[in-house]
Amino acid sequence: MGIITPKPTLPETGFVRLSNIIGDAKADPPIPAIIPVSRSTWLEGVKNGRYPRPVKLGPRIAAWRVSDIRDLISHGINGRNGSDAEEQKANVK
Repeated sequence: MGIITPKPTLPETGFVRLSNIIGDAKADPPIPAIIPVSRSTWLEGVKNGRYPRPVKLGPRIAAWRVSDIRDLISHGINGRNGSDAEEQKANVK
């Protein structure tokens, strides 16, 4: 019998940590990625405004609102603050 990997899921409300968003293959059991990007890509995207900003829950704890992650998924990653693809097309012309 093969290895069964769980489907990535989000809670209905609340907050999720970064490992729940981008996954963690080293965790036991492994956490599947909801948005399959590297940690550095995610943090750069937060800095550039492509991904939502975290909420500080403590001095060393940051988490993201589930509602922000759901919006990101439903509008597409490029759909935040206007479509990057549409902006690139406009700049080419």
